[in-house]
Amino acid sequence: MRTDVVLLSVMLWNVGVSGQKQSRGQALRPYRHIRLKREMSPAEASDHQISSSVIKRSPDITKARGTKSEQILRIDDHDFTMRPGFGGPAVPVGVDVQVESLDAISEVDMDFTMTLYLRHYWKDERLSFKSNTNQSMTFDGRLVKKIWVPDMFFVHSKKSFTHDTTTDNVMLRVYPDGKVLYSLRVTVTAMCNMDLSRFPLDTQTCSLEIESYAYTDEDLMLYWKEGNRSLNTDERISLSQFLIQEFHTTTKLAFYSSTGWYNRLYINFTLRRHIFFFLLQTYFPATLMVMLSWVSFWIDRRAVPARVPLGITTVLTMSTIITGVNASMPRVSYIKAVDIYLWASFVFVFLSVIEYAAVNYLSTLQERKERKLREKLACTCGMAYPGMLSASYSEVDANTTGNYGMPEGNGVRRERMLIELAMETDQMTGRVNSTTYSNVWIDTHAIDKYSRVIFPASYILFNIVYWSIYS
Repeated sequence: MRTDVVLLSVMLWNVGVSGQKQSRGQALRPYRHIRLKREMSPAEASDHQISSSVIKRSPDITKARGTKSEQILRIDDHDFTMRPGFGGPAVPVGVDVQVESLDAISEVDMDFTMTLYLRHYWKDERLSFKSNTNQSMTFDGRLVKKIWVPDMFFVHSKKSFTHDTTTDNVMLRVYPDGKVLYSLRVTVTAMCNMDLSRFPLDTQTCSLEIESYAYTDEDLMLYWKEGNRSLNTDERISLSQFLIQEFHTTTKLAFYSSTGWYNRLYINFTLRRHIFFFLLQTYFPATLMVMLSWVSFWIDRRAVPARVPLGITTVLTMSTIITGVNASMPRVSYIKAVDIYLWASFVFVFLSVIEYAAVNYLSTLQERKERKLREKLACTCGMAYPGMLSASYSEVDANTTGNYGMPEGNGVRRERMLIELAMETDQMTGRVNSTTYSNVWIDTHAIDKYSRVIFPASYILFNIVYWSIYS
């Protein structure tokens, strides 16, 4: 009996204790809630209330955690192999370009290399999403492969690539209303047909052409987003041989017989070549060689070892200059401006060599006639009036008869006295004809004297005409 009473009292005591704990726990809950409210600042409390009301009113799916970008843009719900608005009007795609650098321009390969930022703007309602803040979402190149993008390519390009260091230089930005910005960094090597007829005093115009590969103008309409302002260039762009005069844009239609009409965008830039490099490397050396060839006109005609090597050296040097210039140029079928100058200089140098050949030949011819004349005079001097002529002739050597009574001038042995003796012999004896040797006297150094004036004057006149035409 006592045992039952003890067990019953213990059970009642346990029930009372558990009831007290439960009532205490219920009383602590509102106390903790009040304590949290007291510890929060008024600003935090207001933000907490606003965020709670926004979440309850309209949740922003772009802020939800754990939501994939494909789910936000509903990529799996659409077929992005088709263009936006398929079956309707053409999709307008705006383009703008930021030119980062002009890397190289080659006259031999007839091309240029350019690095640029190519940006496309269009609207695809399939990519629209809900956003309370109206902020865009930015993605890298991994999402580009899952949606539709314009299929641009560079017409007449030889080589091009998208930069991939440290990752693919591709950016995709999507706005809530479906507008898309697609940007990529590209280096392209494209063809440039150059006219080198005025090289190196030329001005070249090259174009980079952008076009859709598959979509005609009925499906895709390419246009410059802001006209000429769509093309921006870096102010630090500079080239070693060219001065960039102008950048501008144009738009044309291109027709292919098998596929149709396509919109084509042009980036045109005009380059003017710097002339100072070619003045130092080509024009000045050629001019100096021509002037050096004129030195032979002041050297005695009898100094053959001095004049001949000088002429040959200038000719060979001009040949080397011409060969060096043509080695760095394309093999075009027309004459360039630099070719005209170099070959004209080569002709002047060559003519100076020919001038000495003419002087030397006339000198040799003159000496032969002089020798024959002396032989005849030696025979006729003792025939008539031997007392007068023989005595005067015997006082001088037969080899110096041409200088009798006349000093040498500038190393020239004149024959005038010799001809006068021949004429006196004819008058005294009647045996020697005065007209026979009247044309023997030839001052061969007169050719050098005329050349000293004619060659420089002709070359100066050539330079005036050349630079007035090509500069």
